Amino acid sequence: MIVLIPAFQPGEALRSLLTDLRTAAPGTDIVVVDDGSGPESAPVLRAAGDLGATVLRHDRNRGKGTALKTGFRYAAEHRPGHDVVSADADGQHGVADILRVADTVRDTGRMVLGVRRFESRTPLRSRFGNTVTQALFRAATGQGVRDTQTGLRAYPAGLLEWLPTIPGERFEYEMNVLLCTARAGHPIEQVVVATTYLDGNASSHFVPLADSARIYRTLLRFAASSLSVRSRR
Repeated sequence: MIVLIPAFQPGEALRSLLTDLRTAAPGTDIVVVDDGSGPESAPVLRAAGDLGATVLRHDRNRGKGTALKTGFRYAAEHRPGHDVVSADADGQHGVADILRVADTVRDTGRMVLGVRRFESRTPLRSRFGNTVTQALFRAATGQGVRDTQTGLRAYPAGLLEWLPTIPGERFEYEMNVLLCTARAGHPIEQVVVATTYLDGNASSHFVPLADSARIYRTLLRFAASSLSVRSRR
């Protein structure tokens, strides 16, 4: 298994996550993709290397989708046959849940989502965004996904060469992955996980207006394409 962590301006939460991973699963390969973080993040990224992570670097910020693709390509080339679990760098995903998702992809050979419980303490923008995208995703694909925006996902080794061919550079990429997975007929497993929101999710680099527009544009384009195909049948 490889744990892939796209990181833009990571803080101490990344160091804590890697330390906990090393304690719980010492033999795990960890790949951190520094998405153009800049010199202020150098100490944390240096610590990631000291903890045994492979740190790949972008010379500028290119977006989460591009960072994930960089990690997938690296895994396919340097660790063929290994499943990949992607997790966020901000401490929202606990090691126990990362390992549960990893166990599920190993046992099923399917893509796995670590789906969150959306409760009253969940930040409003997360609850609202997931409710809307959940409904649009079902309308576009006919499939139900309980958490379309989760950053905790596991990918079987057999998909690693396909994943970088999916379009998208920023947060819309993960939605594109779900849509293309549904269209290709690949099953999706869902595992309920706990999520810690730190300071109302303030550490997230998600830009509500710009990134939401990209995601909804992707969903609507896919839905229109699907309706067009159905109308021709």
